[in-house]
Amino acid sequence: MSDQHHASQSQGSDAGAEQAVAAAPPSQIGVEGGPTGPTHRGQDKPPVLHQILSGSALLSFLAIVLALLIGALLIAFADEATRSASGYFFSRPGDTFAAAWGAITDAYVAMFRGAIFDWRGSSMAAMLRPITESMVYSVPLILAGLGIAVGFRAGLFNIGAQGQIILGAIVASWLGFAFDLPPVIHLLVAVVGGAIGGAVWAGIPGVLKARFGANEVIVTIMLNYIAVYLISYVLKLPTFNPGRTGQRSPVVSSDAVYPLLLGSSFRLHLGFLVAIAAAAFVWWLMERSTIGFQLRAVGANPAAARTAGMSVGRITVITMLIAGALAGLAATAQVLGTERSLTAGVAATYGFDAITVALLGRSKPWGTFFAGLLFGALKAGGMFMQSVTSTPIDIILVLQAIIVLLIAAPPLVRSVFRLPDPTKPYRAPARRTKEAQA
Repeated sequence: MSDQHHASQSQGSDAGAEQAVAAAPPSQIGVEGGPTGPTHRGQDKPPVLHQILSGSALLSFLAIVLALLIGALLIAFADEATRSASGYFFSRPGDTFAAAWGAITDAYVAMFRGAIFDWRGSSMAAMLRPITESMVYSVPLILAGLGIAVGFRAGLFNIGAQGQIILGAIVASWLGFAFDLPPVIHLLVAVVGGAIGGAVWAGIPGVLKARFGANEVIVTIMLNYIAVYLISYVLKLPTFNPGRTGQRSPVVSSDAVYPLLLGSSFRLHLGFLVAIAAAAFVWWLMERSTIGFQLRAVGANPAAARTAGMSVGRITVITMLIAGALAGLAATAQVLGTERSLTAGVAATYGFDAITVALLGRSKPWGTFFAGLLFGALKAGGMFMQSVTSTPIDIILVLQAIIVLLIAAPPLVRSVFRLPDPTKPYRAPARRTKEAQA
């Protein structure tokens, strides 16, 4: 009876300690027993190499490598010369391997030329244009991906970035062509308006979840459909289509567009610097601010956060507002940067691709930033690859899907490359342990 009483007290103290760690401010996290200290008594400290091999960064990199290897096989199978040579594989197998290697190298070399550097360009500007195009394509992916990542960290699965981009684009374009303001002020008003449009659209599922417990996945998906039909209706209004000439709004004022960073020879605009600033802001928000700590606490354990005095509903609404604002900024990269007008396809598939970007970036701000750069490079390089080698651009979609599959199944990647499992306690080899004791 006494043992049961002491056991219950021990369990209660352990639960209280866990809640205390969850409620502690970020400055107090990291002492022994916290997230950055040892988690198991008697557990040996893993060496640096073990930490690298079990880290998420290497896992993401190897997932990309494995996806490229699988993509190489698909390119070889889709190549007509490889299929023809495979008809007499057993008599001359070298022809099949040579044709497959040629198709793979030609495709990936063309992808590199279209995404990073084209050494066959007629001028230095033509050689450097591919990397700037990758940056241009990455801007909406980075911004929308940051919004998705913020939701993930708070335990929210925001599928509505597509609709939030559309609403941000509607507001930003309208402010861009309907008003005549001074140059800098006009751009700021259009950018802030786009962010507000996305935030308001994302706030709807946030409020519904906080007040009524509505599932954010269902609500955001339905709002995506509403946004698609809304933009079709808006583009038929006289304000957005005065001449009834098609599904395109008037061009935004030159005072409201993102200025070009490298001159008229390149399309790279100020939106790329906005994406960098947004990534830095999200990092500060998540890692250094009180709201960010509460957001992470709610995402880790809503019940413990509520016990610690945090308002889970309030954090839910704030999270969705921030995510929507970032998606609205992604819209400004289109209507104020590259397209410079509102069209029915302004959002493309950026809202859904952003989910992949956030997953690849492990919902970390800078991880999402570099994942957006990678997907922007895949998009730019894929189009060039298709034009040069006639390789279907659908291969790029397959690569993205494989990356998502591998990121969602870390044990699969670890088993392929024989990586250690970070969830298992590290134990030093017996010989080293005996030497240390001696």
